[in-house]
Amino acid sequence: MRTGVWLVGGRGSVAVTSMVGAVALRAGLAEPTGCVTELPQLRHPQLPQWADLVFGGHDVIATPILKKAEALADAGVLPGRLVTALQPELAALDAEVRPAPRGATQAETAALITADIDEFRRRHELGRVVVVNVSSTEPAAEPHEAHAALDVLREALRGVTPVLPSSSLYAYAAFTAGCSFVDFTPSTGARLPALSQLAHERGVPYAGHDGKTGETLVKSVLAPMFAMRALDVRSWSGANLLGGGDGANLSQPAPNAAKAASKQRVLAETLGYTPQGDTRIEYVEDLGEFKTAWDLITFRGFLGTAMRLEFSWHGCDSALAAPLVLDLVRLAAAAHRAGRSGPLPELAFFFKDPLGDVEHGLTAQFDALVRMVEGLA
Repeated sequence: MRTGVWLVGGRGSVAVTSMVGAVALRAGLAEPTGCVTELPQLRHPQLPQWADLVFGGHDVIATPILKKAEALADAGVLPGRLVTALQPELAALDAEVRPAPRGATQAETAALITADIDEFRRRHELGRVVVVNVSSTEPAAEPHEAHAALDVLREALRGVTPVLPSSSLYAYAAFTAGCSFVDFTPSTGARLPALSQLAHERGVPYAGHDGKTGETLVKSVLAPMFAMRALDVRSWSGANLLGGGDGANLSQPAPNAAKAASKQRVLAETLGYTPQGDTRIEYVEDLGEFKTAWDLITFRGFLGTAMRLEFSWHGCDSALAAPLVLDLVRLAAAAHRAGRSGPLPELAFFFKDPLGDVEHGLTAQFDALVRMVEGLA
């Protein structure tokens, strides 16, 4: 089943790492380390194979994909030998990632996005296309009456005043094109009632938000432990230091606030209450493509005895995110093929702020994911 992968932010670090990884897996030059769908419990004939994935996308920057891959190799994200071996394939991908279109109205922009996706699907004879948002984090969307109803939204998009943030406009265009949509960022994406109506109308599934790759991944393991052992978490504070383009974007107050809120949500929904403390995100340019997180947890046990736990996480965000992007493409395509439409809460395993009424403990989320894959027809 040839499956298109349309990457919003297709020249960024996560997108390029995902493409290099997929091409390397297809060529037998890499192992699928970090790819959850390669675990025995999740292998299924309905999932597209690595050789089935065809990549395209949009970006507002023009950096050639090969040049970006070389920069990621210099930064220690990608093996240099792999980038050298895949030069022809990466150069060929460059033409598939186009400048992000812009029309006079958001309706025109959405139509141009849809036209690019449709042309990509026809040219490569693709059975399905999954649109994945891996662009920079947006500020939280300003409320608008058009967000509540699809007919009102369609009319509002024809006006000169924007009513959707970019991530949501891409969700709108993806659904209009009959594509599933995955938001790997904490941006609004498809999380609007009008867009949920459109997804059901077009019979397409969607998933999100905010890929769970580091500190929050650890939180989703530790928080259920405290809850199941009836320990009273008094405070949970975290400091996140990161470089790269994502870090630079998150140095702005509005995207920073959206990201921090996404990271904290798992605690209240797992513990059943909100402990003291918050998550701080700071940009440290010298860290480049890597990030460090440090968390301090204070808690009380039997007879009020005060205790604490600390952990540090040092990781490479793109190398952690890319295999999950590939997993989500395979799972969203298979869900679409199986006739699913609307949100896919079973994919909560991959997200900090998942859609639907879901468990936030990682083990429970993994069990739900296994059940979903077992049920694919």
